Parts: sequence; C-alpha cells; structure tokens
Amino acid sequence: MGQKVHPKGLRLGIIYNWNSRWFFSNKRTYRNNLESDINIRKSLMEKLAFASVTQIDIERAINKITLIIFSVKPGMIIGRGGKGLEDIKKFIVKFLKRADRNEELKLDIKIEPVKKPYLNAYFVSQSIAEKLVRNFPHRSVVHNTMNRVIEAGGKGVKIQLGGRIAGAEISRREKYFQGTVPTSTIREEVDFARYPALTKSGYIGVKVWICK
Repeated sequence: MGQKVHPKGLRLGIIYNWNSRWFFSNKRTYRNNLESDINIRKSLMEKLAFASVTQIDIERAINKITLIIFSVKPGMIIGRGGKGLEDIKKFIVKFLKRADRNEELKLDIKIEPVKKPYLNAYFVSQSIAEKLVRNFPHRSVVHNTMNRVIEAGGKGVKIQLGGRIAGAEISRREKYFQGTVPTSTIREEVDFARYPALTKSGYIGVKVWICK
C-alpha cells in the first residue's frame, strides 16, 4: 500500500491541508479556477526557483486572491523595498483576468519562510537533482543529504533515484534508507516530493520521503 498511494494525498485533510482553498458551485468557474491555479503555480515555481520556493498555496474569495509563497530564501523574493513583490504581482495579473466578470480582483501576496529546509521533501529533492546535474557522485550526495535530514530532527528519510544513474547504459533504480519512514501510518507526518534531474545521459528521477 505504501508504494501505491501518494503519501501526502493519503493524509490530506487529516495532517495536510489543500494547496488550493476555495469553493465554487459553478462547473465552468471551477474548471477555469483550477486551470488558473495550475498555471500560476507552475510559472511561479519556475520564475522563483532561485529563491528555493517549496510550496505555493492559493486562497480565493469572491473578489480577492491570496498567494502564500513558502521559500527558503524569502529575502530574495521580496527584494529591496518590496520591488520583487511588485514584479510578481505584475507577472501573475494576466492569469487572473476573468472573461465573465468586469470587476477587478484584489491580489494579496504573503511570503512565508521555511525554517527547517532539510525537513522539506521538495527542497531536499531539488538540491539532490541540482547536484546530480553538476555531475557530483550520487552516493555521496544522497548520504550527505540523509545525514543532514536526520541532524535537522527528522525521524527517517528514504530517497530513490531512477534512470541512467552515473551515465550507465541501462537505467536502474536505487533506494537509500535512514531511520524509519512508515508510509502506511496515517498519523505520521510523512512529506513526499519528486523532482527531475536532466543530466547529459537523460533524466534521473529523484523521489524523497521524510518522516518528520
């Protein structure tokens, strides 16, 4: 069961909250908002990759949208005198235009710092992928990362690499464990993320489970 069910999806509504928080009964409005959320999240994750953004929550009211951006380096997003926030607002206004409404939408952006980045699965998977792209030895990268996760206070960590690891001709999967990661226990807070690393030999998929 633990290998077939998404660890965060299994605990949604119990430990974790939804990343998009809004409700509309109209099917057309629901479809448009869902597509808009996906576009906003995808474009902002690419644009703010330099600040190590790990999660973007979107809350919608009738005429207001609130973006909560979780970042390891929040100061790089805000910029001098809040100039960075103004640039982000201009960037996402094009996603927030509604064809069926004439009134303007209010946009509110909040920046939340990630206090313990090595207990965040997305940050860990991204850092491993970036090192694999730069041809670091994969085993030393994984073991150093797992040690940092345990030092940060994690109960356990599991990392899986899949693809042409170290430029091998045949793709394979490698799993690394440290501590305990109970994937089927709902009461345990298990964070999960996946991140692709585009190396010279092709893509290497990085999956990370962290038991907090």
